[in-house]
Amino acid sequence: MSYFESRLKVNLENLKQIKSILNFSKLLGINNVILEPIREVKKINPKIKSEIQDMTSLNVYYRHCLQINSLNQFKKKIRNYSNSRDIVSIETNNQGIQLQAVKDSRVDVISYSNLKLLKSLSKGVLSLASQNSTFIEITLDMIFNKNRSIQSKTFRKLYNSINLVMNSNSCLILSGNFSDLYDFRNPRVLISICNTLFDIPIPKAKKYFDDNPRLLIKSVSDRNNNHIYEKGVKLINGD
Repeated sequence: MSYFESRLKVNLENLKQIKSILNFSKLLGINNVILEPIREVKKINPKIKSEIQDMTSLNVYYRHCLQINSLNQFKKKIRNYSNSRDIVSIETNNQGIQLQAVKDSRVDVISYSNLKLLKSLSKGVLSLASQNSTFIEITLDMIFNKNRSIQSKTFRKLYNSINLVMNSNSCLILSGNFSDLYDFRNPRVLISICNTLFDIPIPKAKKYFDDNPRLLIKSVSDRNNNHIYEKGVKLINGD
């Protein structure tokens, strides 16, 4: 199986650090990584992408995560990604903005990476996400909080949120989102954790770690394919 890590935050100005992260990911059995700049950028320099790909045999993809606090801010920021060739994700605990984002074709992922965000997850957002083929991401780094009280609250919320998404028709992506190399885990370990702690069947857990990230990559690729008229409709050469 060819595993993904769907969210690795990196400093694009520190190629040495990126190389270290990529090498360690390979040692863990990760074959595909999706890198996210630690600071918002409108577009990632193609030269930097080329330099990063040259330093590894892993398949490297990119994503932008926009932190949104108001609807006006969302409308202003999302304009910069109208023709993005990378994944565009949104983080906000405002359900109104989430509902707007899942209806926007420029948004690929709604991400829930902390307890506050998880508390904003709703059936209404999941229903619209399913209708519009928007991916829902939940990250696992929050369960490694050393504060036992916070860890317990987070675990319960994670359990309920993951099962809420699983019971909807939304495409769920599970990612580590680890910022410290010492916290990185082999994908098989994370799959086992999901099976043991969250009652996710192994085949489904593998889907959330591998199949769905592949679908996400394909969706972004199709968005930039001039022959794709709309989802499910492809123009072919001919009369």
